[in-house]
Amino acid sequence: MGSGTPSPVDVVIVGTGATGGTAAKVLSERGLNVVGIDRGPYLTPKDFSGDEIKYVNRNFLVPDVLLNPRTYRQDESETAELSAFSLLPQVVGGGTVHWAGWFPRPKPSDFIQHSLHGDVPGASLADWPYSYEDLEPFLTKVEWAFGCAGLDAADRNAPYRSRPYPNPPMPPTKFGRAFYRACQKLDINAHPIPQALVTQPFKGRKPKHLTGFWNLYGDPSGMRSGTATTFIPEALATGNYELRTDCYVQRIVADRYGNAEGVIYLDADGAQVEQKASIVILAAGAIESARLLLLSATERHPDGLANSSGMLGKNATFHEYVYATGVFDREVCEPFDGYAGHYLSGGSMQFYETDEKRGHICGSIIGASQVGHPINWMLPGRPVWGEAAKRADHDYFRHSMKIGMCLHDLAVESNRVDLDPTVKDAWGMPVARITHRSHSNDLALAKWQLAKNAEILDAAGAKQVTSVSHQRCTGNTFHQHGTARMGFDPSKTVLNEWGEAHDVQNLYVIDGSGFPTALGVNPTLTMMAHAWRACEFIADYHAKGRKFRLDRRPAARNNAGGA
Repeated sequence: MGSGTPSPVDVVIVGTGATGGTAAKVLSERGLNVVGIDRGPYLTPKDFSGDEIKYVNRNFLVPDVLLNPRTYRQDESETAELSAFSLLPQVVGGGTVHWAGWFPRPKPSDFIQHSLHGDVPGASLADWPYSYEDLEPFLTKVEWAFGCAGLDAADRNAPYRSRPYPNPPMPPTKFGRAFYRACQKLDINAHPIPQALVTQPFKGRKPKHLTGFWNLYGDPSGMRSGTATTFIPEALATGNYELRTDCYVQRIVADRYGNAEGVIYLDADGAQVEQKASIVILAAGAIESARLLLLSATERHPDGLANSSGMLGKNATFHEYVYATGVFDREVCEPFDGYAGHYLSGGSMQFYETDEKRGHICGSIIGASQVGHPINWMLPGRPVWGEAAKRADHDYFRHSMKIGMCLHDLAVESNRVDLDPTVKDAWGMPVARITHRSHSNDLALAKWQLAKNAEILDAAGAKQVTSVSHQRCTGNTFHQHGTARMGFDPSKTVLNEWGEAHDVQNLYVIDGSGFPTALGVNPTLTMMAHAWRACEFIADYHAKGRKFRLDRRPAARNNAGGA
């Protein structure tokens, strides 16, 4: 028993980011008594600015790797080394505080990768236990509750959507217009990428003047959607949600029957507190949620809570952002001025679905963007100091753009998260160790798509094009999935189709941990819809003493009964 024991609640949620914030809103608005716990502070728009040194060089929003390290290795033959691998911000709002706000939908094919491709050598593809059609109502709910800007029917191959976008897209930037012109020449279906921001008055929020100082920064305007400025305040307004900040959850507590009964955490003063709850929800990201389950091992669960299958931590996937950069003749082309307007402008899903003539399966979203910020802008081979660096900044910064991609990495069982046997954090807790080697399909996909991106830049008029090749995953997108795979078979998966642990009947993991495979798009919208779906199940069924399971045969799902 800890030194503090608050009154029990219906639900305790670990994390307040994209999925934890969604859970807070849905469950508190359904009348459940909810406590949300976050390791970081509650920052507001007045705490943010466009200070590049603060956010990019001094990592204001990213955890200190000396206090909160992770370790990384490519395989078991290597000794894992300290790494800043995919360190999401530890603040209320999580990754939605510093993100660029890419908010595209997945495709129906993302949910049936094994059915489409079978057993791919070296990979561990699996179908999801539900379909795009099952998730679509919740994708719509998130877009309309959160704020999303997009252009209806712009993607010629877009899947069914039940409502239009709530906001129109931003107008294209100068580099966006260059991207569109090039795609028109090449007969590529280009369009605005949906973004989590408001472009017209929406639910009390107003669009503001927008700069390129956006990705990796907190938003001082309130224009960009984030759970800290939307769902968390809405949950607090219900009176059913209590937010506890600067609190470090150390373990999930399980009773003698194997059920979760709460969490133990260190509060802001360093005191140990036990919060009891009827339902425990993890929403800390696929790395930290897996780590917390492993740290919560008991006599009944010696290999980690909810790990009777031995699959906890395995099949980890992490998008890598890779790109091609084009430099344009400043004597001929107008400057792009990427620091004015949005970081992102224009993209395409044309190369998303599998075309095996390309030499790989799957595909990825691509997006045109600025090359970064004046101090840290991205030009491969750019001089980093002296007169040559100054000349490159002067000649090329305003005349460069890039086309990037979120690399759709295949699930591989040996790619995983476990506890490092020797490295501990500042609080004496074993840190997460990431083991990840990119599948050969990842390398082939990156090579093909970067060549296509370079072709688009060439068509746009770039006089010099350089691609950044993909050698290994560095965790540079903060996109995390797969460490607690969902499925119907408890011997092969960790969670069921609602995100509930097979082994622990009142423990849910609602972030990307449950994704059986990665997506070819930024996953945040899918994660939030997945969390919303799980929480409606919790509120409408679990909290009322009723549950039901989906039939593993899709045709029989309409006949799923209560249990």
